[in-house]
Amino acid sequence: MTDALAGAGTVHTTREIEALIPHRWPILMVDRIVEYDEAAKRIVGIKAVTATEWWAQGHFPGLPVMPGVLQVEALAQTMAVYVAKQPGFGDRIGLFAGIDDTRFKRIVVPGDTLRLEVTMEKLGKRFGRGRGVASVDSEVACEAILSFIIPPEGVLR
Repeated sequence: MTDALAGAGTVHTTREIEALIPHRWPILMVDRIVEYDEAAKRIVGIKAVTATEWWAQGHFPGLPVMPGVLQVEALAQTMAVYVAKQPGFGDRIGLFAGIDDTRFKRIVVPGDTLRLEVTMEKLGKRFGRGRGVASVDSEVACEAILSFIIPPEGVLR
């Protein structure tokens, strides 16, 4: 770990996440990785939801609720960190192929800490799928099956 500000239990800091995936502020939705278990094909990230988020003023005025699509994006970025750590994937960019069996079960508001857990179900050279669960205080906020493709080299550049 290279960041002096990393807390106990931190596997990857924001700076280290930025070295693994291309997302940057304001769309970077994972603050740190707190668990990584390659054998179990599992990763856990954390997102501190704050009142200064770019969406908070307009969704909704006086009652900021984190959009569900951003919760799904946070899960996808957590999955992207897992994939980037696998041999042969570090410099490749995945794109959504599917978002299935998605359920939103609780609102997420500023002050909440979103726990982002992803368990990979399949990871091939050009396709992957995993189950993501976003929760607040052990209560499920969002869950989904996320699939992605990795286009051939040169397609996105």
